[in-house]
Amino acid sequence: MRSIYITLMAFGIMLAPLQAQDMSADEKAVIAVLDDFHDAASKGDNERYLGHFTDSGVFLGTDEWERWPLKPEFTDYVAGRFKNGVGWVYKSEKKEIDFSKDGNVAWFDETSVSQRNDSRFRGSGVLEKIDGEWKVAQYVLSVLVYNEVAGEVGKIIAAEKAKREQ
Repeated sequence: MRSIYITLMAFGIMLAPLQAQDMSADEKAVIAVLDDFHDAASKGDNERYLGHFTDSGVFLGTDEWERWPLKPEFTDYVAGRFKNGVGWVYKSEKKEIDFSKDGNVAWFDETSVSQRNDSRFRGSGVLEKIDGEWKVAQYVLSVLVYNEVAGEVGKIIAAEKAKREQ
């Protein structure tokens, strides 16, 4: 049994570089952009973070009202939020990326964990290739909720909404 385990582990280690080689240059570039996007946020690096967006980029947050056009709303929010060099930390666990037929648009989804409270999120969105560089046109952050507790979460949200409307 142990020899089978060791053989499988060795086989997996040998396949990992081959799988990485199967990735296209554009897929590697999109992953690098998303990883740097998250790294910039974790370090409160305003310029680097916002630099990953297209000029007409949009960030959709987890609250129902959070639709942030890049300029001026999201730019102003991020400047205030990052002013002390502190942002938010999401560790991406897995990314799925697809491309348009012409190769100039990519859409993705990723699962991430918040360092602040271990909440799980899904980031999804669209990147455009502009002058050879991938830029985020839209990023959507969603809270992941297990189906088994979605009804209870819905009740909490409805109660909060009713309270806010009073």
